[in-house]
This record gives sequence, structure tokens and C-alpha cells, in this order.
Amino acid sequence: MIMKIAQIPVGSMLNFSYIVYDEKNSIGAIIDPSWDLEKLLVFLEKNNITAKYIINTHTHFDHILGNDHISEITKAKIIQHEKSTQKKERSVVDHENISIGELNLEVLYTPGHSEDSICLIVNKESIITGDTLFVGNCGRVDLPGSNPEKMYVSLSKVANLDDSLVVYPGHNYGSTPTSTILNEKANNPMLNFKTKEAFLKYMVNED
Repeated sequence: MIMKIAQIPVGSMLNFSYIVYDEKNSIGAIIDPSWDLEKLLVFLEKNNITAKYIINTHTHFDHILGNDHISEITKAKIIQHEKSTQKKERSVVDHENISIGELNLEVLYTPGHSEDSICLIVNKESIITGDTLFVGNCGRVDLPGSNPEKMYVSLSKVANLDDSLVVYPGHNYGSTPTSTILNEKANNPMLNFKTKEAFLKYMVNED
């Protein structure tokens, strides 16, 4: 297997950081470094992986807190969506591809939880969903920069992806740490509203 994804629990907010890497070429990317950075650095060293990029699924503090420290140590370039106002070396847009060795990460622009939210489709096998889609739920839409209408569109976009994609969320909020698009379509109520109006009504009442 060339592509591997390490899911690493960090911090006290049940965050996941990820290391996605090409095992053959020992090169990878760190997704959403925040707390417990030594876990990431130890994993890189133990597996002899060079981090080429730091990629943020969005720029809330609990997903970017470790950017500068990790970048300073690894010299990895920071990648964020073009809507981000935070420090980065590369901006990406919807459907842009990020190449890492023999890995391909396709950017899927999914605003709603934040204006700069993205998901990352890895080698058409897995999807890192950040705070757009959780196992059994979705990200909050009552925060500054959130937009429930955009979240509905983004969730519809994700639901239309290949059923076999393995879902890797930004937080460990569900019954399992990972899922699949098929499982989420069957079991996640956030993907099963018949209309946008019903979704918006539910989210407003929840707030």
C-alpha cells in the first residue's frame, strides 16, 4: 500500500490531527496540527517521513494552533483555502489537486462551518472532512463566519461523492472515529433532510 493515513487524537476538544503519507517515497502532509505536537513529530521520525505540507481544513484556532511550530521544525509549507486570512504559503481552490509523492489530494470547497472550510479527497479512497462532516453529525453553524445555507449545499456535495470513501472527521464526536460516505448517508441525520428549508429550520432551532 502506497497511501497511508495516521489519525492522531490531540488536545482536550477531541480533535484529530492527521498525517497522510506516501509510504513508498516517505513523504507526506500534516493535516490540522494543533495540540500534542510531539505526537506528530514522533510519528514522522519513527516512520522516516518528510512533511512537505501542512494543510488546514479550516482556520479555527483548534485546527491551526501548531502551524508555526511544525512549519519551523519541518520546513513544511502551509496550505489553506484562498478564503483564509491566516498565514499560508499556498492558497487552493475547489477541485485543485495537491500532489505529494504518489498521493493526490483533491480539494473540495465546503463552506458552512467557516467560509474557508475544505475537505480533502485522498487518492479517491478517503476523505478528510474537517468540521464539515462528523460521524453522525456536522459542524456548528452558529459561529462567526458560519452559514447554515452554505453548509446544506456543502453537505449535499459531500453526500454525492463515492459511497466507498472512508470518512476521517476533524473531531472524535461520533460513535466511531471513522466512517464511510455510505454509512453517513444511511445513518447521519444531517445528510437526510428532504429539503434545504427543513435543514435550516432544524439548525435554527438547535441554535
